[in-house]
Amino acid sequence: MPVIVQTLEDASYQDQQDLQKIYRDAPQWLFAPFTGAADLIENALADGCLIAGRFNDRLLGAGRLTRHHGVWHLSHLCVRKITRRRGVAERLVNQAQKMASQAGAELRLLAPAGHLEAQALAAKLHVPLEVIAK
Repeated sequence: MPVIVQTLEDASYQDQQDLQKIYRDAPQWLFAPFTGAADLIENALADGCLIAGRFNDRLLGAGRLTRHHGVWHLSHLCVRKITRRRGVAERLVNQAQKMASQAGAELRLLAPAGHLEAQALAAKLHVPLEVIAK
């Protein structure tokens, strides 16, 4: 069964628990400009820009997908620690890229400057990386 990528509009109690688990082990730099995981999740859900990867009814990874005219930004991408290195982030990026393309936009990753993880993911998936303005 593949990882299903979807925009989360109404997060169930289980979804909320899964999101907390996804961001629990995230490095602190990933949350900027938010104060932490709870703030990021709450804002992304309120803005309707949270996408997540689901497998067997559980969320494994999530990110913030903001849509602008011509350019979409995927930021705050994180995969649950026990699920990392299994292609979940790649699936999220690829699906976000497909959604952007269908809307006539280009997908770009968005991350704070100097973080090798974001640079490596962008290079591996051939997606432009932009630096989050402070």
